[in-house]
Amino acid sequence: FNCQNITRSSVISWVCYDSERRRMLVERHAVYRQYCDLPKDTLDGFLNAPSMGWFFKTTIEGAGGTGPYACRT
Repeated sequence: FNCQNITRSSVISWVCYDSERRRMLVERHAVYRQYCDLPKDTLDGFLNAPSMGWFFKTTIEGAGGTGPYACRT
């Protein structure tokens, strides 16, 4: 995992990404969650979004935490 401390978001603290396995770890409100099969362009959009929290909630996590990148196992 390649990790970065996020200082510009009040919601997201850390983002780690494994490009080989396309997995992302996110620390949000002091809780780590893993997301699977996340494309690099989605990660780039997330890291460059005007609102990382909004992008995360609508594009990555989805309603009820069952978005398209939720790890199924």
